[in-house]
Amino acid sequence: MTRTPRDSWDLASSVGATATMVAAARALANEEASPIINDPFAAPLVRAVGLDFFTRLVDGELAAWAADGAERDLQMVTDSIAVRTRFFDEFFLDAARGGVRQSVILAAGLDARAYRLPWPSGSVVYELDQPEVVEFKTTAMSTLGAVPAADRRTVGVDLRDGWPATLRDSGFDDAKPAAWSAEGLLMYLPPEAQDWLFDNITALSAPGSRLATEYHPDSGPTMTERAREFNQRWVNLGCDIDLSGLFYDGERSNVVDYLTGRGWRVTTRPRRELFTDYGRVFPDDEMSQLRNVVTVTATLG
Repeated sequence: MTRTPRDSWDLASSVGATATMVAAARALANEEASPIINDPFAAPLVRAVGLDFFTRLVDGELAAWAADGAERDLQMVTDSIAVRTRFFDEFFLDAARGGVRQSVILAAGLDARAYRLPWPSGSVVYELDQPEVVEFKTTAMSTLGAVPAADRRTVGVDLRDGWPATLRDSGFDDAKPAAWSAEGLLMYLPPEAQDWLFDNITALSAPGSRLATEYHPDSGPTMTERAREFNQRWVNLGCDIDLSGLFYDGERSNVVDYLTGRGWRVTTRPRRELFTDYGRVFPDDEMSQLRNVVTVTATLG
C-alpha cells in the first residue's frame, strides 16, 4: 500500500485496515484473564468488517503457518494497544471529571468510547473520520443494538481537508473547553499536516481544553524502518495485508515544543512507564517499535 495526497479508505483498506487491526488487538485484550480495558464491541466490529485474517485472529484461529515467535509478537501488540487504549480512556474520563463536556476523537476508526465509557450527563462526543468509516461503524453498532452512552455526533471528513468548519456545523462550540485525542494518528499524516492538525486544534480550543496524543521523538529519518518493523510483526503472525507503506517520511516538528509554543502546558511520560502502571511487561527489546514512544497530555492556557 502506497500513500497519495488524496487517497481515501474504508475499514478494509489502507489506513482503515490499521483501525481494524487495532480493534482486533483490543478484542484480544478484552478477553484476557485480567483485562485492563473493557471493550465488548471490538470483536463484533472486526467480524463486521470481514477481513479474513483479523476475523480469524479474534476468533482464536491464529494461522498455523505463523512464524516462530508469533505468540510473543501477538502478546506485544495486544499489550501495546491495551495500554494505549487505557491511557486515552483515562484521559477522557479525567477531562469529564474536570467538567469538560465535549470530546473530539480524531481518526476515530472502530473506537467505541462513545458507547462503552461512563460519560457524565450532558457529554457530547464527536467522532471524525473518513465518511465510509463513519457510516460503516454507525450501521454496525446499530445492528448490534448498541446505544451511545453520550450524545454521539459523527463527522465524516478527511483530516487533511477543512474539517474545523464541518466540526462546528455539527454543533461543536469553540467557546467551551474540549478534550481532544489524536491516538495512533500522527505517523499517518504528512509532517506539514501534523502541524496543521495542531494549529486547527489550538484555534478551536477554549482555555482549559485538553489534548492527548503520542509521538516518536526520533520518527523523522527512521520512519521507513519503523514502518517495516511494524509490518513485519504482523507478517510473523500470518497477516497477508501489507501495511508497510502507510507511514509518511520526513522531518517532523517536536510535538512537545510545537504545542508549548502555542500556549499548551504539556506533560509527557514514556509509554514504558504506563506498562508498569497497568501491570504489563514492557517489551525491552532494542528493535521494539515502542522503545521511544512518548505519551503527551496538554492543557491550553
